[in-house]
Amino acid sequence: MDAGSPGKTMEDTGVLQHLLEIESQASVLVDDARAEADKRIKTAEEQNRLRYDKQYQDLVQKLEAEYLEQVQAVRAEYRQSLEEYRKSLDFIPLDRAAFSALVSQLLTGGT
Repeated sequence: MDAGSPGKTMEDTGVLQHLLEIESQASVLVDDARAEADKRIKTAEEQNRLRYDKQYQDLVQKLEAEYLEQVQAVRAEYRQSLEEYRKSLDFIPLDRAAFSALVSQLLTGGT
């Protein structure tokens, strides 16, 4: 290489200019790829959020329905138990004389 040779300097400048153009194009490609990746990530996150929200709502509805069924079952069981208790009271004889005596004793102070 002859330092004084103008042909080589022009050729070197052309090569460097070409390399700078390629680097610039590569930078644009990288930026475009990054922007596309960000867009895809955002779309995927939105889809995942929608899918999560749907699954969450489905589960909430299922659990709420199960809860309401259990509440109804407990209420029915409670009503049945209460009705059975009331019926059992019908078979207990009332001792009105003993009740009256107890009330009189409590109201009169035990005399």
